[in-house]
Parts: sequence; structure tokens; C-alpha cells
Amino acid sequence: MTNDEIEMSLTKAFPREIMKKFTSAVEQYRLINPGDRLAVCISGGKDSMLMAKLFQLYRRHSRTELELHFLVMDPGYSSENLRRIEDNARLMNIPIEVFETDIFGSVYNVQNNPCFLCSKMRRGHLYNRARELGCNKIALGHHFDDVIETILMSMIYGGQVETMLPKVKSAHFPGMQLIRPMYLIRESDIIRWCGYCGLEFLRCACRFTEENSRLPDKESSSARLKIKQLIAELAKDNPQIEMNIFNSVQKIKLNKIMSYKDQDGIHSFLDGFEE
Repeated sequence: MTNDEIEMSLTKAFPREIMKKFTSAVEQYRLINPGDRLAVCISGGKDSMLMAKLFQLYRRHSRTELELHFLVMDPGYSSENLRRIEDNARLMNIPIEVFETDIFGSVYNVQNNPCFLCSKMRRGHLYNRARELGCNKIALGHHFDDVIETILMSMIYGGQVETMLPKVKSAHFPGMQLIRPMYLIRESDIIRWCGYCGLEFLRCACRFTEENSRLPDKESSSARLKIKQLIAELAKDNPQIEMNIFNSVQKIKLNKIMSYKDQDGIHSFLDGFEE
């Protein structure tokens, strides 16, 4: 497909599943303000590449003044993977800026949770480069399925109720925000769009993942993969399971839970119970 055909696929073939949900998230969660200078962070995977194209279309058809920088951080990709990113960006007419780091080399021998450390380091480098460019926001390509998987992961593995928010203020880069405009888009629709356009993007391309991807699925120890499979299994009997998980963190009744924590500390259901 040409770039024009790819863009048309989003406005003609997937308007409700992708384009409308993108603009809905931007508007519902107030992700973009006039005059924003935004770093669109591209890993080379299907989600971030789609996000970049959606931002191009949004800026073209919106009256909101918006400056976009398409950042690709090279954490140590193989030459083949980096070339695929560049080829896809050229096909989709996305003017990427590539900058190098050595994150893969830094985390490769880490025994405990290398993916968490890799993600944290990536984000720090992206914030820093975005700030150098004068940006006030960075955009990441997390989608709806990432959100609901994180809810269950935090409960099952973290012992707490927590999720990805549509936007957060940076704790270490004052004045900057992280936004997630793909928040309402289902991964299955992204996959269908890729197939429709005949596009092939990177999966996670670190050395650790490449080695583990050679194992049969049954031997994979990925916590997120297990949660993804659990949700898929539950959805066979209850098609509403995904939305129920999503809604569960929007309709929390504080008087129906054991305790909750905020900036003032922990509050128990026992507080004031006898009053």
C-alpha cells in the first residue's frame, strides 16, 4: 500500500474502531492543548507506528495548533530491525528522528525484572530528548488491552488496584506530561488494520525477548502473556469481561473496600465506623 492508501484505510475502513477512538481519547481525557509541542515516541512496533500516523491525521484535520516530533530511540537494535523501522517510516511518510542509547546492553545481564528496568530507562531517555527539543509532552502507544492487563497484573502480582492512566505528570521532568492517546483502541483492531494494509512492524526486539521468543508458547514465563491469555479465556464465556475490567477502576466505591491510600496516608473502612 501507498501512504495515501494507508491513511484512507483509517478514515474509510477503520473509522470507528481506530480513528474515532483516538480522537475520543484525546477529547475525553483532554490530552492535547493548543500550542503543545509533542514528542511522539516510536518503538517501531505496530502500536507506536499507528499512533504516529493518527497524530499526523489529527493535526491535519484539527483546528488545534500542535507541533509534532517523531522520536525513535535506538536502544541497541540490530541493523536489520532499525532498517525495518526506517523503511516503514518512509512508507508511511513519517519523518522520524533516531537517537542512540545502549539500554539493551545495560539490562541484558540483569537477572531480576530486566523489562521493568529497560522500560524505565527508555522513558528517561525519551523525556530527556523531548525536553531538549522543547516539548512539553511525550506520547506512548499503550492501548486498551494494555490498560486492562495492567489492572489484573497489579492485583494478582502487585497486591494493589492500579492501572495506566490516560495522562500523568512526570515526577522527574517538571512541566512535562506523558499521554496515551491509544487508550480506547483495542489491540485486535490494530492487528486487523495491519493485516488489511499488509504492514509488518517490529515486535519487542531486545536480545532477551528474541531469545525467549524461540521457546514454545507453553514455556513462556511472561506475566503479561499469562494475563492476556486469562482474559481471552474468560471472554469466551463473557464477552463483556474486557469492559468490566476497564470499568472496575472507574466506578470504585470507597465505602465498599477495606482501605485506600492517598497523599494523606491509608484510610480504613474502620475509620469512623462507630460514629
